[in-house]
Amino acid sequence: MTTTSFDQLASSILDGKPATEDDALAVLRAHDDELLDVVAAAGRLRRHFFGNTVKVNYLVNLKSGLCAENCNYCSQSLGSQADILKYKWLQTDEALEAAAAGLKGGATRVCMVSSGRGPTNKDIDRVTDMVGAIKSEHPDVEVCACLGLLKDGQAERLRDAGVDAYNHNINTAESHHETIVQTHTYADRVDTVGKVKQAGMSPCSGLIAGLGETDEQLVEALFALRELESDSIPVNFLMPFDGTPYENTWELDPTRCVKILAMARFVCPDREVRIAGGREMHLRSLQGLALHVANSLFLGDYLTSEGQAAEADLELIRDNGFVVLGAAPEAIDAPAERDPAKRRRGAGTTVAPNA
Repeated sequence: MTTTSFDQLASSILDGKPATEDDALAVLRAHDDELLDVVAAAGRLRRHFFGNTVKVNYLVNLKSGLCAENCNYCSQSLGSQADILKYKWLQTDEALEAAAAGLKGGATRVCMVSSGRGPTNKDIDRVTDMVGAIKSEHPDVEVCACLGLLKDGQAERLRDAGVDAYNHNINTAESHHETIVQTHTYADRVDTVGKVKQAGMSPCSGLIAGLGETDEQLVEALFALRELESDSIPVNFLMPFDGTPYENTWELDPTRCVKILAMARFVCPDREVRIAGGREMHLRSLQGLALHVANSLFLGDYLTSEGQAAEADLELIRDNGFVVLGAAPEAIDAPAERDPAKRRRGAGTTVAPNA
């Protein structure tokens, strides 16, 4: 595609003509010289549907590790030797304390996550108690649950308890699914997304890039998410934990990640595109550029890995001309004051230079 073509694609989408698979491949395979043209065109769509807002989400890992599923990419999965925190269910007061910290830091949605194949009815009881406690103290907060594969009736119980959304990622294309996990099927994941929609909760489903998939399979996954009508699409970038089958797997670079996010915006222009796990590791200095395509991110830490400081996330949003969705005005216009860092090393000192 040419610069004009990317812009024309954005115009065509705004005129009501959805992007095709060929369009998506052209975005993904754009030359690095065209990166700013891709971002500018995708940014038109982002601004049209979401203005200058960024939705800030906060993860609370209710139960970490100890999972019997064999998802090869996951540090919590069966057989993983990754050195991560492992613990059973948090108590309600612990979950409330963790959620409150994220809300104080600037988040407007709390994502309550547990490891495992799927919740028992007792687990649903635990989570509904937690949701009740959080909503009692923070009535305006959005709560998203992510508990694995759902059984009949469980989505309705979560909805009745006040859960607003449910996350269950398809993670990759159907044609690639058996490569990354063998203890459940792609159809199992799609079934849970269907249960969420049928119960009236907002479906949240996304993918992981960097799992050895082809360009065509990335496109396949995004078009599946469009077909599933996922309201929010977390785009994760593989974090290759030591002790997992994907350790030392490095297929991504910052420009590739931006193009993946841009492709998501072209394919699903009016959906929340969230920069999720691996943001700091893979986007690095292009995190700000990515926000001109995506309109959502996680604040602070992830499930088993640390993110950058929450204040740095808020500064990233502010410095790129965006505001936190739902934030009070006084919380938006609060740039940090800082003195210049005085040089105490290098020329004229006995300390080694910063080089």
